[in-house]
Amino acid sequence: MDENLRLGTDYRPPEVKVHFSYPEDHGSFAHATNRCVGVGKCRHMGGGTMCPSFMATREEEHATRGRARILFEMMSGKGEIELWKSDEVRRALDLCLSCKGCKKDCPVGVDMATYKAEFLSHYYRGKPRPRVAYAMGMIGRWASLGSRAPGLANFLLQTPGISGALKRMAGIAPERAAPTFAHRTFRDWYGRRGSRAQPGSPHVLLWPDTFVNFFHPGVGKATVEVLERAGYRVTLPKRALCCGRPLYDYGMLDTAERWLHKILRTLRNDIRNGVTMIAMEPSCLAVFRDELPNLMPDDEDAKRLSRQSVLLSEFLEGRRWEPPQLAGRKAVVQSHCHHKAVMGFESDQTMLERLGLDFEVLDSGCCGLAGSFGFEAGEKYDVSMKAGERVLFPKVRESSPDTLIVADGFSCRTQIEHGAGRRAVHLAEVVHMALRAEAVGR
Repeated sequence: MDENLRLGTDYRPPEVKVHFSYPEDHGSFAHATNRCVGVGKCRHMGGGTMCPSFMATREEEHATRGRARILFEMMSGKGEIELWKSDEVRRALDLCLSCKGCKKDCPVGVDMATYKAEFLSHYYRGKPRPRVAYAMGMIGRWASLGSRAPGLANFLLQTPGISGALKRMAGIAPERAAPTFAHRTFRDWYGRRGSRAQPGSPHVLLWPDTFVNFFHPGVGKATVEVLERAGYRVTLPKRALCCGRPLYDYGMLDTAERWLHKILRTLRNDIRNGVTMIAMEPSCLAVFRDELPNLMPDDEDAKRLSRQSVLLSEFLEGRRWEPPQLAGRKAVVQSHCHHKAVMGFESDQTMLERLGLDFEVLDSGCCGLAGSFGFEAGEKYDVSMKAGERVLFPKVRESSPDTLIVADGFSCRTQIEHGAGRRAVHLAEVVHMALRAEAVGR
């Protein structure tokens, strides 16, 4: 519905300077907030991803529709809600998990994760953010520091008393276990190992995200070996980089843009040479496919990188590479929210079928951790666990010990381990498992 019909023909949305380009809304944040027409699909209690906070609280304020309405009122200028500085708006957005479920599930494509990031960037301009924003939003920086002495970092983060004090200082939920640093980063492993591809193999670029690099390097190792088995030479960016995914959760968009410009400068030759970049973490790929072109709509390198960035499953599906079979194995699959909303889950599902697995993709919605959201103390932690208990945790708990639990997202794997006590594996690790089984069977 056009906003002129809702507010009268004399209404004109306020012109405000914003970070994102809102290409489907003529560059207008006001038009974007007017997308919601009140259908209320976000208020359902099962199926799809949207809206996990409403499913947990059952309050209109925490539904996509409720948030869209208050943002619309802020932009209309007709009420008493101060533009960008309203505590009422901030509270309404606070329990949004930024899962992007509404971007896909909402009939009119309301993108609350983007609206939240935009609002918070203006709300906090000129004043400090909560401590947790610097602790979790800048995790790429802190992880890099911790990786220099992983044993010490793990001791501080895992030891009772010390870890509790650190969590209180950072605003982290005391119930949430900190992720464990790997003793050797993925980049260090690759630097010592080097490429083992056949001479003349086509070249691909692998994006070693913060989560794989510092915490789950096994995902990176598996991805490299799968790509080499498929006939490709893998290289990494020449320097450690971070896409800044957690920055968006706290509206730290100036920093996010600086980090993206650094990525474009570092990767410029590969980008302009048309090299495909493969991402392992769905939320990081979503930055390149969604936020990057939205923040830099006129940058040709940003457009190229967005087009050239893919998941492992997308890349291999396009080349019709057939993996070995894992016939007879069962799997329970948790699909990452950003994966479904931005890239779609079809290529992962196709790869699972090619592996011969007997698998079930859960209609569980968001796992509940949602990046930094479920790490925060108080109500956010409670909502996080309620989201996990809806479908995901019970399904994992009832699965047999030999059933594979598959989750591409670092958040999903962390949440499953915390809430259901099971280790989940990335799709690349499943394919690598099939390669090892084939080698043993020869």
